[in-house]
Amino acid sequence: MEIPYYHVDAFTGTIFRGNPAGVCLLDSWPEDALLQAIAHENRLSETAFLVGSNNAYELRWFTPMAEIDLCGHATLAAGFVLYNFSNCSSGPLLFHSRSGPLQVSREEVLFFLDFPLRKATEISCPDLLIKALGKKPLAVYGQRDVMAIYATPADIRALNPDFALLATLDFLGCIVTAPGEDEDFVSRFFAPSVGVNEDPVTGSAHCTLIPYWSEQLRKTKLLARQISTRGGELYCSMQGDRVKIGGRATLYLAGTLHLPDYSPK
Repeated sequence: MEIPYYHVDAFTGTIFRGNPAGVCLLDSWPEDALLQAIAHENRLSETAFLVGSNNAYELRWFTPMAEIDLCGHATLAAGFVLYNFSNCSSGPLLFHSRSGPLQVSREEVLFFLDFPLRKATEISCPDLLIKALGKKPLAVYGQRDVMAIYATPADIRALNPDFALLATLDFLGCIVTAPGEDEDFVSRFFAPSVGVNEDPVTGSAHCTLIPYWSEQLRKTKLLARQISTRGGELYCSMQGDRVKIGGRATLYLAGTLHLPDYSPK
């Protein structure tokens, strides 16, 4: 069994920055155990798997430890691969996923995700969260992820989380965010419960970040930066009950996965 494979750095125009994602193009779905084994072998925060043609695809994402319900950077990477290395048209790409229909479109050098809005509600700050992050946030919100609000980008950069404690929270991941300086807002994202201590650039977290900062700043178009070590830039906007998340992508590797000992069941 051989699978076309691409390694793409998303939300950046420069290799070795942004968030690396694996993209596998499949003819049909193998057993889930193989998908998980490939993602574990890749050791990237997410590997995307696609089945389809003619601008319509089924899309799934796996971390090294688990399948997840939504991933932005690997979806952007998948769109980059399809536009550049398949016979799809120049129109929007439709992806069927566990989070419903998603779209990727291309506008010159940028790729835009059309994702569901995930507005969070304010919650009381868990003592465990303060202990795990090492600094009490100004406010805390909850949705799929817990989101902690701080005052400045310096606060966000200085955080040195206890990942073992973060992994015990009743949320998939932890977003930390603050108003920006040259950008509208900054963030970092931690998801040790699914094998990703810190994700370099997290598109899905912006489904929650965008509605929060749009309301706070009274703007519908925002420039965001994720200030991880690799870093990334995201062009964001509100679109009713959806969010639009744009960024660049660049190819690092293209090749073939060789699975000579695997026989589909």
